[in-house]
Amino acid sequence: MTRHHCIRIIMTVIAVLVFTTQSSATPVTSKCLAVAENLSPFMRVNYKVAELANNEVRITFVSHSTFLIESPQGIRIATDYAGYHGKGPVPDVVTMNHAHDSHYTDTPDPAIKHALKGWNPKGGWAEHNLTVGDFYIRNVPTNIRTWSEDGTEKFGNSVFIFEVSGLCIGHLGHLHHELTSQQLGQIGQLDVVMVAIDGVFTLDFDGVVNVLGELRPRIVIPMHFFGDLDGFEARLRDTYDIEISKSKTVVLSPATMPRKRKLLVLPGY
Repeated sequence: MTRHHCIRIIMTVIAVLVFTTQSSATPVTSKCLAVAENLSPFMRVNYKVAELANNEVRITFVSHSTFLIESPQGIRIATDYAGYHGKGPVPDVVTMNHAHDSHYTDTPDPAIKHALKGWNPKGGWAEHNLTVGDFYIRNVPTNIRTWSEDGTEKFGNSVFIFEVSGLCIGHLGHLHHELTSQQLGQIGQLDVVMVAIDGVFTLDFDGVVNVLGELRPRIVIPMHFFGDLDGFEARLRDTYDIEISKSKTVVLSPATMPRKRKLLVLPGY
């Protein structure tokens, strides 16, 4: 083990301990943080789609930064939800961030059981730590840029982590800054990451590459791009396989995680 890896492990442990002292809601069932326990009892919604095996998850790119994530128990989650989730019934859970109004709505459908804001309207950081069916959901707050005097709104965005079917899936939201050692420790190890690659409104390409280098997911799914990737894929070509999918939907499981890291581009915008 190299000195760099030892330092990274120590910083991760410290970050988790710090977060634990800050919030009594820190998850203790997180696979990403290597303390996995059994999830809640069986729940199902009546939605006729191809069934998923117990170790599978279905991800559909709806548009912009919205993905529909579906579990074997039929639980549906829409990310960065602004009122549209694509086809099918209303999601059980939606997550939102408020850097721009294309990432949230003030009037979510009342049928949505859990509408999770990535910011705290009352100030401070948002805290989410809940199990819905076979999903375990938590968040890690990050700052965003603003037009205020210091140019920063603390805790204005959240990285949402979804643990299901033995996978850890991270949606980075409207990420404006590279992640700190504490945030990396709170996030833990991710298998799949959805990351904005517009290069202007969120992180620039250098910042995105640095964040991915720290998180080291097996699959990266780009989002928040406009028409094409503007050459972003070229930045990863030496270390990632590049797959341009013809389908907006992919089914993943621990068994299908690639040995070499992959940039998986789902059609959308």
